Amino acid sequence: MNFDWKEALEMLERTPRTLESLLLGLSDPWLRCNEGEGTWNVSEVIDHLMDAEKNNWMRRIEWLLANGENKPFPPFDRFAHLRNPSESSMEKKLFEFKSMRSNNISRLKALIEPDKHLGLKGLHPDFGSVKLSELLSTWVVHDLTHMVQIVRVMAKRYTEDVGPWIAYLGILRK
Repeated sequence: MNFDWKEALEMLERTPRTLESLLLGLSDPWLRCNEGEGTWNVSEVIDHLMDAEKNNWMRRIEWLLANGENKPFPPFDRFAHLRNPSESSMEKKLFEFKSMRSNNISRLKALIEPDKHLGLKGLHPDFGSVKLSELLSTWVVHDLTHMVQIVRVMAKRYTEDVGPWIAYLGILRK
């Protein structure tokens, strides 16, 4: 097992800065491109990250600590952001995400005693028994997954423009 409390926090703390560095100041075509029908554009991915920050991670962590395996986590709608899209600028979204993440990291550090809590179990409505360390690992990998998605969506915008170099650009090959 590779999970390490401090390393997980390192990644969770860096996500907002990484997204700011990549996305702030970009023109709208970069933020609105997608990979085709039924896929998310960059702005929608940020909306999803914000929704998860508000309604998923800390809510489930606190639920696990309070209820253990006695009651399943409340459901999280992974697609709620698509029904209520934010019209805020990317700058405002990233500022709000950064603020929410900072608050959640502070709450997380206040709530969790790694030696005492990481092995505690909760009840996921689909997966059954899950450990707090697994939930935290998933939060980290969720961030990384969506950062990869953002970069891939942006790269694919230039699929036809790279010409024969596509042979060397794995991100563009299906």
